[in-house]
Amino acid sequence: MSDFDRNAPAAPFGTSIGRAEAAAIDAGLRAYMLSVYNYMVLGLAITGLAALGIYMLSVTGDAATAAKVLRNGVEVPARVAGNMYLTQIGVAMFVSPLKWVVIFAPLGLVFALSFGIERMKPATAQLMFWAYAALVGLSLGSIFMVYTHTSIVRVFFITAASFGALSLWGYTTQRDLTGMGSFLIMGLFGVILASVVNLFLGSSMLQFIVSVVGVLVFAGLTAWDTQRLKNEYIYGAMEGVVAQRAAIMGALSLYLNFINLFTLLLQLLGQREE
Repeated sequence: MSDFDRNAPAAPFGTSIGRAEAAAIDAGLRAYMLSVYNYMVLGLAITGLAALGIYMLSVTGDAATAAKVLRNGVEVPARVAGNMYLTQIGVAMFVSPLKWVVIFAPLGLVFALSFGIERMKPATAQLMFWAYAALVGLSLGSIFMVYTHTSIVRVFFITAASFGALSLWGYTTQRDLTGMGSFLIMGLFGVILASVVNLFLGSSMLQFIVSVVGVLVFAGLTAWDTQRLKNEYIYGAMEGVVAQRAAIMGALSLYLNFINLFTLLLQLLGQREE
């Protein structure tokens, strides 16, 4: 990959800009990237609260009040792990056919947001992003039933530290990461395809390989997306409504990188409930 100054402000070919204009561009870039990160962090907070909230509503430690399921013709409490049992809400969210709605509804929202962003007001796009983050949180509520809470917190902080370092590198490096994009997208499609195949195979080895490769892919995408967002602002001359929409879509891309990095690291490093 070639080296060049990605921090240089944009100017028409054959012209130069003064210090005041360069300072204005730098200030605008900082404000733009700050708005991207603010949207992303708020989206993650909504996801976390939704996941924790649905988990608390879905489990109980009292077998007498737990939802009942049929096993060998006998009604028994719907046990998850240890002394945890599913409530009626838990059965509806994670056992009944409603679970497919919870799983696929975020996909529909993200497609609607991605393809319809140009026709939306920024406030509408924000609401759709928040709704998407909440739905993702509902689908992630099950991780509290599968992994110990201590390991979830540990992996979250590992993900946050890794994401922060990768994003900072993508923002500050003078190395052009554009060439990485096509390879990372190909890797992403490979991870998705392998994950779908493993739904039928159920191979623990394939799952391990998918998780490792996935971590590498989303780590690269974090740095690549950060530099892409920076360059889009510098060379795209964005302002006003256009910049607000771009900030929301930028936050969505970084949010997806963080969530996928977290879930893949959790599969590798998380300690399961017994």
